[in-house]
Amino acid sequence: MTKVLIIDDDKKHSDLLQAYFKRFGINLVCAYDADSGFRMLNREDPDLLLLDVMLPGKDGFEICREIRKTSNLPIIMLTARGEVIDRVSGLELGADDYIGKPFEPRELVARVQAILRRSESGGAGAGKLLFDGLSIDADARTVEVDGKPVELTSMEFELLLILARRHGKKLSRDDILSELRGIDAAILTRSVDIMISRLRGKLGDSVKPARFIQTIWGRGYSFVCTPISDA
Repeated sequence: MTKVLIIDDDKKHSDLLQAYFKRFGINLVCAYDADSGFRMLNREDPDLLLLDVMLPGKDGFEICREIRKTSNLPIIMLTARGEVIDRVSGLELGADDYIGKPFEPRELVARVQAILRRSESGGAGAGKLLFDGLSIDADARTVEVDGKPVELTSMEFELLLILARRHGKKLSRDDILSELRGIDAAILTRSVDIMISRLRGKLGDSVKPARFIQTIWGRGYSFVCTPISDA
């Protein structure tokens, strides 16, 4: 059974979600603060984390930052304030998605299911994409740069696939947002720039001229690496 951990200090709300998630074959385990959340992360080994921003003591942003130092576990941020800055901050720290409170439980389940599908499957046209110095295995969801493995979050991997499968083409931020399942397209297009920046950093593509991802000023981005083959 799929296991999801929620860290949220609203015990009553979390317990209600726990009962609701069971209807969809999801075992939701609950923690109510940062300390218990980290203990349960290690003990339960969940498939995905629901992380409230507004927590007593160590907040959700701090927890997300710590997790991303060692893990690519899919994370959905829960934000009560609903401010764009909260959503953008979560993406900057490596969260895969966000949802504002209050939310419909069915929408949250749909977000969880979408991200888990993306994490478990390479999607349509899965296979291996080979470029000069870069290997992407869409089935195994692994990436290597110059023969060395690169750890990406599910969202970063999806973003790389979108760009690589359209190498040489100019993609606007709206084009990219429309294909990134699980991200609310109403968020500022700045979110694409944030995700591109994180991806570049992990690929070692932060210097000019760009080795993999080129910025097309005023238009968007293009994947410029030379393909060797598409399998």
